[in-house]
This record gives sequence, C-alpha cells and structure tokens, in this order.
Amino acid sequence: MPNFINENVNLDVENESSDDVKEVEKIRRECGLQFSNLWDLASPEEVAAAWDFAEDYKQVLSECKTERLFADHSVKLLSEQGFKSLREVQHLNPGDKVYHVIKGKGLIAAVIGEKPVTYGFNILGAHIDSPRLDLKPIPLYEDGDMVLLKTHYYGGIKRYQWTAIPLAIHGVVIRRDGITVEIDVGEDESDPVLTVTELLIHLSKEQLQRKGNEIVKGEELNVLIGGKPFGDKEVKDRFKLAILKMLYDQYGIVEEDLVTAELEIVPAGPARDVGFDRVFIGGYGQDDRVCAYPSLRAVMDVESPEKTVVCLLSDKEETGSDGNTGAQSRLYENVLAEIFAKQSGSFNELSFRQLLENSRMLSTDVTNGFDPTYASVSDKQNAAFMGKGMCLNKYTGSGGKYNASDANAEFMASVIGVLRENNIPWQTGLMGKIDAGGGGTIAKYMANLGMEVIDCGVPVLSMHAPFEITHKLDVYYTYLAYKAFIEHI
Repeated sequence: MPNFINENVNLDVENESSDDVKEVEKIRRECGLQFSNLWDLASPEEVAAAWDFAEDYKQVLSECKTERLFADHSVKLLSEQGFKSLREVQHLNPGDKVYHVIKGKGLIAAVIGEKPVTYGFNILGAHIDSPRLDLKPIPLYEDGDMVLLKTHYYGGIKRYQWTAIPLAIHGVVIRRDGITVEIDVGEDESDPVLTVTELLIHLSKEQLQRKGNEIVKGEELNVLIGGKPFGDKEVKDRFKLAILKMLYDQYGIVEEDLVTAELEIVPAGPARDVGFDRVFIGGYGQDDRVCAYPSLRAVMDVESPEKTVVCLLSDKEETGSDGNTGAQSRLYENVLAEIFAKQSGSFNELSFRQLLENSRMLSTDVTNGFDPTYASVSDKQNAAFMGKGMCLNKYTGSGGKYNASDANAEFMASVIGVLRENNIPWQTGLMGKIDAGGGGTIAKYMANLGMEVIDCGVPVLSMHAPFEITHKLDVYYTYLAYKAFIEHI
C-alpha cells in the first residue's frame, strides 16, 4: 500500500511552514473526501439556469398534485416534444420517441438508441404518488349541523400535520351512466377550500397526553365540506342532502357514485419560494415529484442516445408499490418488452431477460436532507446536505438493511465515474442513523429483474409533511446528473 504521507511533514498546523501547509492541503485534497456547496461551484449562468428550471418545476408541482394529474401533464409535455403513443407505432427505429400510460396513473417514456436493444436500457425510475387523504367508500355524513367526509390516510404521514390547514380535492368520479367526471376544487383563488378541524388548546388536556402518533387518530381525519341545509328543519339529514343536491346539480353525481370514486385530499395552494433569498422551494408532493420531473425532462431533452433511454414513473410507492399501477406490476415490464419487440422486430423471452440484465437504472427518489434542528437522528458524516447536490444512496431500507436494494460496488463506481467525467457535483448519505427508522424505494423491485440499480435523488426537508422543502441548485444539478447518466453510462 503506498504511503501518501511524508513522515517529515509537520502536521502541527500552528507551527508548520508554508511548504508543509501546501503539502498537507495537497494530501487532503487528493486523498480525502469532501463535498462542496454548490454555491462555491456554480457559475452565474448555471445559477440563472437553475432558477429558470425551478420556475418550470414549481408550476408542475402546483398543478400536478396527484399521480393522475402528473401522468396527464407528462403526456402533454411529451406530445409537445414529438413523442408518440407506443401503441400507434409498429416498429421502432433509432431516434424514435414513444410513451405509454399505465392505467392513467403511471407512465413510461423512451427515446430509442443507436445501439441494438440487447445492450440494455438506461432507465430513470421515479414514483408520482404522494402521502395524502383518500375518501372512504361511503364518506359523506352529517353531524352537528355540518357535513363532513370520512377519510383513510394514504402512505406515511404525521396525522396531526393535516389539521387546520387549507385542503383541496382532486380526482375522478365514474357516474352510473359511465361518464367520467373530474373533480378539482380548492386550487383556484376563487375556489372554496376544505379542512380537517383541530381541537382547541383549551380543551386538549386529554389529547396532549396521547403519544405523538395518536395525537390525531386516523378516524379523526374528517374533512369539513358544508353547513347549509336543504328544505325546512323537518327534513331528515337536510345538511347532507344539500351537499348531495349540489353535487348532482354541478356534476351529475349521486351518493352511490362516491363508492367507486378516486378522490384525493391534498394541501391547497401553489408551490412557493422559501427564504428571503428565495433559495428553497416549498410545496406539497415533492417526494417524489422533485425527482420525477427532472427524470422526465432528462429523457425529453436527450438527443440521439447510444442506448435506448427510459423514464419510468410509477404509482403506489408510498404504500409498497403493489397493485397494477405500482412498480411491482407486470404492466411496466410488459411495456419494456413491447419496446424491445418493436425495436428488435420480434420477441424472445430469453433475449428480453438478458436485456434487463444489461440495463442500468437510477432509482430517482428523494432522501432526507440534514436538518440542524433535528440533528440527533442523523449521522452527520453520512448525511445528505441541502445545497450540495444529488445524493447517491448505496442502500436504503432500515435496521440491518432490511427491505433494501444494495447497489454493488462496480455499478456505484461506474455511476460516480460518469458524474466525475461530466463535472457533475454529487454527495452521498444515508437516511438517518441506523436505529432511527428508515425507508425504501422502487429500487429493489427493478433489481429483482436483474438490472443494476442505485438510489439517487434530491435531499428534502420536512419529508412527507404537507409542505416539503428542496434547494433550487440541488434540483437543477440533479437534472444534469440524470441526463449525464442516461447519455454516458
């Protein structure tokens, strides 16, 4: 093993000579590991580009608060860039751009490469669902001369964060006549908003004795939606009846239609700049749309790739990636198989499996940013910091790496090599101390297909809260990193 340290160098900083200082700094620079703040690396032009990118992202974040809305908006962006529906194309040639929507709530977009498809895909895979409140099958009820909706929370949330804030409702209702009705209330300034009420502090003695995860119970997340009666006081359930009449008059909806509806309660209002200097972005659903949008943009912006590049956007990650729109669904695999068949001219199962084995993927999902207010849950030496770029997570999971995909050394080294060669800043970290908790991504499901996969994404503060925080430079440099990966890995 080479000896990097000159034993004659005086490492006592207070007494060392200028030559000693230079050699110590050289050793530290060449042999040590440190991640610079992006403000110390970015040019004025790059900062301006990051601010422009952030404006586009904030608009998407404000307008696409559900997986359906994000998928629909993605199709619009892709179509504007010349992408065509995969099902409309019989054979794929280099340079072709195609997409396919998975049940309205997931999406795959691809740009066909110059090399034969057997070389494998370069994939960016994110999820587009976020924690929220879903309606129960029979949600509408009246109590205390008010009308409320019963909900079932989706994904991991601190339930007390969802009370006494403005809420919006988005989703679809399939009427009994088969017509699909889209609901979108609470985002426009002229719209009313909804809310979950909170118990006043004056009567909270018992509530405040509860454990943190029981301060607000799941059955207490009832959404206030009305308080005006229909008819005179002799009419039974006249407040609920008034809301039902309003829904019927405006949308043609009856109560039975709510049984099959997919209606999601989310925080109302647009994404905003945060901080006097406007460095941060605040908004709902940044886990994982802050990685999904740069992934989509990277694939949209690539030109003439060597290998076929893919953006895979899945649903249901926050609840385990199950179901036919989650990352474990064979539907995503089927679309990749269709791309393979239409690019190669035929389908062979073994060749397709070998293609997957040759594929490389970034699981583009967020990680927790170091928060000095809650520093005790982080191993500061192995934490991701705001403003230091995209974070590579060799593994996620919890405890003894349970439920994790652990990227192998060779693949991680190749990814870092691409970033280094393209002058893309990066950092690495873990999601908190070993026994503090943990989390997972879609990485393990793609790795189960034989792909090389590593997690990498934007550090986030207040993850899974109704108002999450990201850093504009991190978002932009993550986009650059994703683009460099699909073009050069």
